[in-house]
Amino acid sequence: MAISLTPAAARHVEKSLRKRGSGIGLRVAVRTSGCSGFAYALEFVDTANDEDQRFEAHGVTVVVDPRSLTMLDGTELDFVREGLNEGFRFHNPNARANCGCGESFAV
Repeated sequence: MAISLTPAAARHVEKSLRKRGSGIGLRVAVRTSGCSGFAYALEFVDTANDEDQRFEAHGVTVVVDPRSLTMLDGTELDFVREGLNEGFRFHNPNARANCGCGESFAV
């Protein structure tokens, strides 16, 4: 099981961690939410839990809890800029449906 970051996503996380001044990496999780059932959650991590899985991608540590990992296995996290908008984009092979607003997904 694994989660990966594109080079652009890794650069953005590294830059954000430097600006923040602390942290060991990025936590990627799944929460029950939205019209499709689940939503992605991102937060910076200062310490990981014993049960968390850790992945290294382009020098950035990605931390995932076991429950979320079953829905995120194989996901690639990208950081994109489109016009004036920028943000993370999830390429999740487990998602069977996505909400029209792009905020939630179903597995």
